[in-house]
Amino acid sequence: MAKNLNFYPVILAGGRGTRFWPLSRKKRAKQLLALDGKETMIQQTVSRLLPLAPPKQFWIVTNGDLRPAIVKQLPKLPQEQVLAEPVGRNTAPAIGLAAFLLLRENPEAVIGLFPSDHVIGDEKRYRETLERGVGIAAAGANIVVLGIRPTRAETGYGYIETGGLFHGDALRVRRFTEKPNAERAAEFVALGSYFWNSGMFLWSAQTLVGALKEHLPKTAALLEQIAESYGTRKFASTFKRLYGQCENISVDYAVLEPRSAKGEKAGNIYCLPADFGWNDLGSWTALHEHHTAKSPPPEGNLVVSSDVFLLNARENYIHAPGKFVAAIGVTDLVVVETPDALLITTRQHAQDVGKVVKYLDEKKMNKLV
Repeated sequence: MAKNLNFYPVILAGGRGTRFWPLSRKKRAKQLLALDGKETMIQQTVSRLLPLAPPKQFWIVTNGDLRPAIVKQLPKLPQEQVLAEPVGRNTAPAIGLAAFLLLRENPEAVIGLFPSDHVIGDEKRYRETLERGVGIAAAGANIVVLGIRPTRAETGYGYIETGGLFHGDALRVRRFTEKPNAERAAEFVALGSYFWNSGMFLWSAQTLVGALKEHLPKTAALLEQIAESYGTRKFASTFKRLYGQCENISVDYAVLEPRSAKGEKAGNIYCLPADFGWNDLGSWTALHEHHTAKSPPPEGNLVVSSDVFLLNARENYIHAPGKFVAAIGVTDLVVVETPDALLITTRQHAQDVGKVVKYLDEKKMNKLV
């Protein structure tokens, strides 16, 4: 598979991963953890994209808490291309800054936007899908989103409604819908024309810059000024001074929804149906399901420990490395131990773990976050 000299992967790695507390912390967020193998999530993200682009074309957007660890984990990538946001401003300013920077570097640049913490089962098929998407993005003012065929009525994902065929298996996008309630999610799945929004997008730098100038002009002007200072002594101060003035908005709300509202022919947004074993590992429950699906353990118990005794226990996730674990007569528990914290919940309530971090923030219990 030949590397594409016009393809630039941009990986967003600024999230805290609060639903993976207590393992995930401000300076050791989910993307820096090895949740699915020996490599960390961000190392896996880079590894599966390296066949498509050389290391010098990778850009990472993160925060000051995580940047030192990311630079250490990704020694092959240029350190100056690991950017730490002075303040979080959601995905539109983050990917927008990359677009302005790359347009200056290469007018033919095609940007791939990738979260740093997803799991991909079939990497070969994943890269083949991306190559098709890069081709569509490079062919005009086109935006490509990778859509995941839904397997259940999931309320935790955004959905993409698709229309007619565009080219090959690419579908025109009619509209984006944010996380629906259970009834609407069931309707979407039954219709068969809806896909989960994976959060992975492809577009030329020129297309994204144009879209930002159209839909987010104030922020676009600020990002352009920051990009113009890149490579000079003024970059750090300009970045810090202007970035906080950018609008705090996702690229979905800023660009994709206004574009799709124009209608499927005018919007130039296309969905590539993806079937490569995608999982965003959004909670301890999702991690348990992911691992037990790959290699079903006895009675569905997934235990990370030095030794374990189980009796009448089923479908539990227990993380206590270096400890002997005994679980008796319990079902559907999530137990995660670290040296300074212990989480006990059920698989059904694992989505609420982020509320613990909110509580710790409010109480200023900084050592635990």
